[in-house]
Amino acid sequence: MQTLHTITDAYLLIENGRIKEFGPMRELKEKRAERSIDATGRMVFPCFCDSHTHIVYSGSREIEYIDKIRGLSYEEIAKRGGGILNSCQRLREDSEESLYEAAFARLEEMKSYGTGAVEIKSGYGLDTENELKMLRVIRRLKETSPLTVKATFLGAHAVPKEYLGRQGAYVDLIIKEMIPRVASEGLADFLDVFCDKGFFTVDETERMMEAGLRYGLRPKIHANEMARSGGIQAGTKYHALSVDHIEYTEDEEIAALKGSDTMPTILPGAAFFLNMPYAPARRMMEAGLPVAIASDFNPGSSPSGNMQLMLSMACVNYRMTPEEAINATTLNTAYAMDCSDQLGSIAKGKTANLYITKPIPTYEFMPYAFGSNKVETVILNGEVQ
Repeated sequence: MQTLHTITDAYLLIENGRIKEFGPMRELKEKRAERSIDATGRMVFPCFCDSHTHIVYSGSREIEYIDKIRGLSYEEIAKRGGGILNSCQRLREDSEESLYEAAFARLEEMKSYGTGAVEIKSGYGLDTENELKMLRVIRRLKETSPLTVKATFLGAHAVPKEYLGRQGAYVDLIIKEMIPRVASEGLADFLDVFCDKGFFTVDETERMMEAGLRYGLRPKIHANEMARSGGIQAGTKYHALSVDHIEYTEDEEIAALKGSDTMPTILPGAAFFLNMPYAPARRMMEAGLPVAIASDFNPGSSPSGNMQLMLSMACVNYRMTPEEAINATTLNTAYAMDCSDQLGSIAKGKTANLYITKPIPTYEFMPYAFGSNKVETVILNGEVQ
C-alpha cells in the first residue's frame, strides 16, 4: 500500500471503453485519435471506488445532528425512534420514483468528486416490500447511471418497530422470505448484516450469512462500530468480502483478518460525524493487512459521498500516507466491491474509469487540499462525462 507507481509526461489511450495503452509520451506510437485531451500540468488517477454507501433514502436527519451536539449517543437516539428507524418511516412513505430521483442526484454529485463505482445498500425498508422497493431503485440506478453500481441487501440493518421485542421473528422473516425474494428477482450482489452491540448477534448474523450464501449472496458485514461484537470473526469465518466500520479492532480481530480473504474497510466519515474512536488503520497495516476507505454516505452518520474528503481524513485522522490512502480508496475498495479485476487502477484492459485533476503540483496535493474539488474531468467507461 505504500507504493504508488507514477509516470511523468505520460500518454493514455482508451479504446472501446477500456484502457488500451499507457506509458511515457516518448513511447507513444499512435498519433491519431478521435479525441484528445491535453492534461498538461494535471494528473490522471483511477476513479475512486466507494464500497459502502446508503444513498437510497428519503429526507435528511439534521435534527438528530443537533441531538448529537447536545451529547446524545447514536444508541440513545436510536432508542428514541431516531436513527435507522426514522429513515425507515420516511422511506416507507416515499415513492419509488422520488427515491430514484434523489439517489441519482447523489450519484451525480459523487461523480463530480471523482467517484466511478459505488456499492449501494438497502436497509431502510425493514419489511419485504420496502426492501424490494429499495433494491429496485438500485437496479434502476445500475441501468441509468454511468457509474458502476453494486447492490447489497441489508434487511438486517435494524429491527423495525413492529418487531421490537421479537427480534428472532424478524431474523426468521429475513431468512425465510426476504432473502429468497431478493434472490429470485436478482436484485442484489451481496448480503449485509449489522452485527454489533444493540443490533444483531453473532449467532443471528451467521444464520443470515448461511442463508444468503445458499442463494449466492456473498456477505459484507457491518462490524464492531459500537463494541467488540465478534462481527469481524463472524465475517472472516464466512469469507465475507469486507467487514466495515471496525472502530473496535484489537489483536484477536487482526489475527482473524490476517488469515482471511476479507477486506477490512474503514469509514472515516461516520467516525468523524459521530465523534467515535478511530479504527487502528496504522496497526492493521503494520500487521500486514490491507485497508480500504469508503464514505458510508447516509443521512444519519455520514452525510457526504465526497471521497476526496475521505482521502484527506485517511491521512489526517488515521495517519495513512498519501500513497496508502490513494490505494485504500481505489484498488482496495474495488476489491471490497468484487470488481478489482476491472476497476481501481490504471492497467491495460481495465475499464477506463479515470479522472483528470485541475492543475496540481503533486499527488500529495489531493489529500492535502481537503476543502476544494481538485477534479476537472471525469471519464467513465471511456466516455467524458
